[in-house]
Amino acid sequence: MPREIDEAFAEEAIARYRRIESLRDEFDRAARATEVTVRSSDGLVEVVVTAAGEVTEVRVVGSLHGRGNRDLSVSLTSTIAAAADAARWARDKLRSETFADYPPLGEP
Repeated sequence: MPREIDEAFAEEAIARYRRIESLRDEFDRAARATEVTVRSSDGLVEVVVTAAGEVTEVRVVGSLHGRGNRDLSVSLTSTIAAAADAARWARDKLRSETFADYPPLGEP
């Protein structure tokens, strides 16, 4: 016995899928365009990162006077790690805003 296809349900599912794909594209564009700047706690460096996680710029903004290679290395490493955290935060915020009408699977 052939199964009946609920055309209205199928059309609605296709429309929802297309909407989600469109939102995903919008989210990807927004993540690449959103930048976060993080400054080291010692004020020596700044790192600019997109919400997509791409480091776009590293700037030495403080004085290197009296600081050695080790100081700069530590400052860069900690600031890049903080920038990665900031990128995750920005990406999560964008995701919650973009997909507000689509809660994660398993949530009521």
